[in-house]
Amino acid sequence: MEEASHLFEPITLGGITLINRITVSPMCQYSAENGSAGDWHLQHLGSLSLSGAGLVIVEQTAVEPEGRITHGCLGLYSDANEAALGRVLALCRRWGSARLGIQLAHAGRKGSARLPWHGGGPLAVDNGAWPAAAPSAIPFDDRWPVPEALDESGLARIRDAHVAAARRADRIGFDLVELLAAHGFLLHCFLTPIANRRCDQYGGSLANRMRYPLEIAAAVREVWPRDKALGMRITGTDWMAGGITPEEAGVFARALRGIGLDYVCVSSGGIGPQARPAIGPGYQVPFAAAVKKASGIAVQAVGMIVDPHQAEEILATGCADSVALARAFLDDPRWAWHAADALGAEIACPPQYRRARPDQWPGALLARPRGSSEQRRRD
Repeated sequence: MEEASHLFEPITLGGITLINRITVSPMCQYSAENGSAGDWHLQHLGSLSLSGAGLVIVEQTAVEPEGRITHGCLGLYSDANEAALGRVLALCRRWGSARLGIQLAHAGRKGSARLPWHGGGPLAVDNGAWPAAAPSAIPFDDRWPVPEALDESGLARIRDAHVAAARRADRIGFDLVELLAAHGFLLHCFLTPIANRRCDQYGGSLANRMRYPLEIAAAVREVWPRDKALGMRITGTDWMAGGITPEEAGVFARALRGIGLDYVCVSSGGIGPQARPAIGPGYQVPFAAAVKKASGIAVQAVGMIVDPHQAEEILATGCADSVALARAFLDDPRWAWHAADALGAEIACPPQYRRARPDQWPGALLARPRGSSEQRRRD
C-alpha cells in the first residue's frame, strides 16, 4: 500500500484548516488602476482559486498609495480598492476550493518604480514619481533617488495604514493576512543593517532593528480575528556581507511567534542589486529549515520548488510545514492536480473539469511525463 502524501495532508494555521500544504504565493501582476483590482485579477485569481491548492495569497498589496511599487500595483487603502477586491474574492469563493489570503505591504525605497515590462527602475518625476520612504536615507542603488528617512509621524502613519488595511481585508472576507518583511521592501529594510543606519530605538542592535516590524505585527494582531490566520514573509539571508543571517531570522521568527503570529514564509535576497543568491532547486529551503528549528513556529518554504516529489521531500524531511509556489503556477495553473497524480493523492476538482482527470480521460496519461506514481499504479 502506497504511503499517504505529506503534501496532501491538511494543515491548521491559527483558526483555519487548509485542505493541503500547497500555497500559491503572492505574485505581483502590475495590473491595478489606482490600486483597484480589475478584470485581469478576476480571471487570474479565479483560475488559481480552483487550482486545487489549499491556499491562494493575493499579490503584494499596498497599505497606502505611496506604498506601491508601481502605479499598477494593488492597494487596499480606499473604499474603491475594497469594493473592487471584494468583487474578485466573491468570484473566487463561488467557484474555487482554496482558502484566500492577502499579503499586506509597503514598498519603501523600492517604490515609485516603472512597470517591469517598461524597463523597471525608478519613475521620472514627469511620469508620476512619488517620494519613497525608508528607515534611513539610503537609496536602493545609485540609479535610485534617496528615500526619506521616516520620522515618528511617518512610522505611526504606516503602522496605522497596516491596521486599516487588515480591517478592510477582514470585512472583505479574507481567511489569512500575510505581512511582508522580505524582498527589500520597507519592513525588510528596517531589519537589515544594509538599509537601516538609524541611531534611535529602531536601529543598531537586532532587537532595535526588529522593533518596528514587530510593532506592526502586534498592531495587526490586535485587530485580525483569532479564528483566521496571520503570518509574515521574512528574509532568511540578504546574500550580502553584513546583512541578515539565518540565525537572526530565527530570532525574529521566535519573536513573531511570541506576538501570536501563526506562521512565517522564509524567502531571501532583494535588499540590493549587489546580492548574489545561489539560485537553484529549493535554494531557500535550508533557511526555512533553520528558522523552523530555531523558532518553533510553522514555516512555509518557497523558492524554485517545481517538482511534486521535491515538494514532498521538503515536508517529509521536516524542513518546512508547507510549500509555496509562484511561477510554477503561472507555468501550470493545474500544478496541484498534476502533483496529486504524481504522488497518488486525491484532490478537489470542479465538476466542469472532472472529465479531464486521469480516471475519465486516457489522454491525461499521455499529457503527463511517464514515471509518475499515478501512472505506475495504473500500469
